[in-house]
This record gives sequence, structure tokens and C-alpha cells, in this order.
Amino acid sequence: MQLNLRQIETFRAVMTTGSISGAAKLLFISQPAVSRSLAHMEQRLGFALFERVKGRLYATPEAKKLHREVEAVYRGVQRVGELALELSEKRAGILHLASSPSIGHLLMPRAIAAFNRAHPEVKVTFEPLTIKPLTEVLLEGRADLGVSIFPAQHPNLQTLEVGNGSLVCICPYNHPLASRAVLSIADLKPYPLISYNLDSPFGRVVYQLYQDCGQDFRVAMEVSSPHNACSLVKAGAGIAIVDEFSARSAHGDFVLRPLDKTTRLTINLVQSRFEPLSQLALEFIKCFKLTLSEVGFDIGSPA
Repeated sequence: MQLNLRQIETFRAVMTTGSISGAAKLLFISQPAVSRSLAHMEQRLGFALFERVKGRLYATPEAKKLHREVEAVYRGVQRVGELALELSEKRAGILHLASSPSIGHLLMPRAIAAFNRAHPEVKVTFEPLTIKPLTEVLLEGRADLGVSIFPAQHPNLQTLEVGNGSLVCICPYNHPLASRAVLSIADLKPYPLISYNLDSPFGRVVYQLYQDCGQDFRVAMEVSSPHNACSLVKAGAGIAIVDEFSARSAHGDFVLRPLDKTTRLTINLVQSRFEPLSQLALEFIKCFKLTLSEVGFDIGSPA
């Protein structure tokens, strides 16, 4: 037998207050209205909810069982309301983030820390990933937002540029190239070059830079990432061309020098083309763009 919400509300009020008059005050209705609602409930259910003894109401065993279920429903409704408030105030939930490793060493940690200060009740998960696995976690819905220095090439993802940087040459402080303000690719030729596999995005970018300058691309050491290259340069193994995001996060026993003909790198927000960003993701974007400004990178189009 179906009960309407008003009848359930009246029943709960009577159970809570223990009287018709108390329920009427709680619901801001008349006592006769409460009595009529209870009578209709009992008629529809086919059993008594209360026994009246000397002017007082006593809940029947059936009413007590029903009340337990009603309270469970009300707790659920209350939790929905609380969650809606938390979400509107951006205080609850989980935010899943992924980024290129180069972004993940400096910019993402600072942005996440800023976001956490503003939203301490939000759980954040973060994973630095190269472009292929980053694309996969976004497509599978395992990340809400990605930040990459290489645009995601997939029709189900959309990319928005929010900042930019460039490739730079790094070398030890005592290296002959350290005395020059700007370097050309030809200047690098006499020295051991630390670079990347041509199957990787960075390997292709650096190779194309040499091709555009008409220089032979000879690699002395091959590594998997710009941060590995930074570590080898610190050890005095050679020179390297890295993105300035990695270079600035791995600062140490080397200097950065701009290249006269370099490749512009972009900082891109990547998200599903079919799922709108949550309020938490939008708040993180604000923190990330503020971090870009504080660290000194150019900020692109607004999100």
C-alpha cells in the first residue's frame, strides 16, 4: 500500500513528539489535520499505528518497525541536502588530476597545495603521466582534468591552452656555453648531447629543431625524460635541451640558456569533450592559473 510523502511526514512527526499536539506544532498544521492524516494512513495500511490509552498515544510494534525505515529514509534525504550544500560551497568530493611529468614536478604540486588550502575537505588524487596514458585515463573517466605540454590528439577530448614556455639548453656552470647569453643549435655541436628516443614526443621535438636548423642530430646519451636529462647534466655528463618547466623544477648545478630558434611549448588543460567540468575542477583551474602567474610563466586564454 503506497503512502504519500505528507502522510509519512505526519507519521514521523507524531513518532518524534509522541503526541498529536506536538506533531501539529512541528508541522505548523492543526491537530485535526494530523488526526485525519493518521486515520487515512491506518485505513490504507490496514493496521493500527497507535493505541490510545488514557489520552496518550503509544506506537504499535508495526509502527515502530515502520518508523525505523522512515528514519533511514530521512537520514538519506538529510545527507543529500548536506552533500548538495557541500558541493555548492565546493567543500566536498574527490578531484582526480593527471599531468605531464614536466608539469608535475613544479606547477602541479604548487597548484594542488593552493587548492588544498582553499578546500581542505576535498580529496585530491594526482598522477604524472606521459601523453598516451594521460589520454587513456581521461577517456576512461579515471581523471577529471589533465594538464599537458602536448595537446591530446583524440576527438573525444578537448584542449585549452592556458600558458606557454619554451625549450632551453642546460649545461654545467663551468661549461664553455654558460658564458653565452643565447645559444644556437650550431653552438651545441661540439659537446655531448643528452636527448630522447625519437619515438617519444620530446625526442621528435628536439630532432625537428635540429632539422629546421640544418644540423646533424647526434646523441651521446639517450634518456626517457627531461628530468633524467637534468640529472645527467648536473653530474657533468653533457648538455641537454629540455623544457623550461623541467629545468626550473630541477634547478641545481646547471644554467639555463635560451635558444635563438626554439620551439614554443604550451600548457594545455585537457578534458572530456562530453562531460562538463565539476565545480571542483573549475576551482583547481583558478589555482593552477594563479600558480602560473606566481611562478612567472605566460598565461594563455582564460578557462
